[in-house]
Amino acid sequence: MTLFTSTSTPNPAPSPLRTAAPPDSIRWMADLLGLFAVLFTGAIFGFFYAWVCSTMWGLDGIASTTAIEAMQAMNASVRNPVFGTVFFGTAPICLAAALAAHGARRRRASLLFVAATVLYAVGGVGLTLAYNVPLNTGLAAHTGPLDAETARTIWTDYSASWQMGNITRTAVSGAALLLTALAFGVRRVDAEVPA
Repeated sequence: MTLFTSTSTPNPAPSPLRTAAPPDSIRWMADLLGLFAVLFTGAIFGFFYAWVCSTMWGLDGIASTTAIEAMQAMNASVRNPVFGTVFFGTAPICLAAALAAHGARRRRASLLFVAATVLYAVGGVGLTLAYNVPLNTGLAAHTGPLDAETARTIWTDYSASWQMGNITRTAVSGAALLLTALAFGVRRVDAEVPA
């Protein structure tokens, strides 16, 4: 009696590395948060950049007493929800975008968003609070009438120091904007990694 064995090959077991694609809702959330990260970093970069290329040049060109009063007024008015949302919200938005990109298995995008988060948190928020804000506080202390020579000395010292910090945070914010733009750009071609 001849025994016949089947020549058919059984279906291979699915690879443990293969997992289902992330839900569309995760992908959409990653896209939305990524877009907000680009918009927020762009907004704060533009704010800092405007001080570099116009505002401070204009203040340096007028009487120092007027420049001091104008700067004091602007420093007071900038403490508002419109600016605060972008200034304090950029790092959390970038971090949220990084987490969403990770959830969507976009590893490169996630790492770029993390880098933007750290860069802006340190060089944007941290530098402003540790360097520019104390300078603003010192300038605000000059409330009485100032003679022209005293005002010129105060303003010259303040402007040079303040602009150094502002140029630095502008460059840092620009780099963060570039990172978020790159992250948003690679999101569709980013290789998905297994969960």
